[in-house]
Amino acid sequence: MPVEASGAGLVSRVWEALELPGEAMDYHFVLQGAVDRLWSGRRSYSDGLELLEVFALLDLELMEAAPQVVSFDTGSVPTSFVHVTSVPRLVMLLEREGAFADALELARRLVRFDQGEDAVGRLSEKIGALAAESTVGGTA
Repeated sequence: MPVEASGAGLVSRVWEALELPGEAMDYHFVLQGAVDRLWSGRRSYSDGLELLEVFALLDLELMEAAPQVVSFDTGSVPTSFVHVTSVPRLVMLLEREGAFADALELARRLVRFDQGEDAVGRLSEKIGALAAESTVGGTA
């Protein structure tokens, strides 16, 4: 994917790259790179955040289907993983938007890859605090 691609051009190139034959790791890097670039260009491309979500979710599904894509291990059952940026970025975005339950679900799915534990704790606390507020507010 050329460095100068952005906005709609970037999105077209991502879809094209995903249709080409390749290895799962290739697709992961295409998706992760697209998420990073869409995040960086979010102010200049209004559809970028929606597509960021699509690409981050695709990346997570790819990771779940083929965990070796994000692993240092060469064996059939990976146990150590590289740091992924696409899905944590989506977790952060959802949290900022107040979609705590959706963010928590994604963070929990990331725990399998030794990531997201801190987000699970933080989001669980936020959801608990909101539930407590609504209970207190509902009885007043």
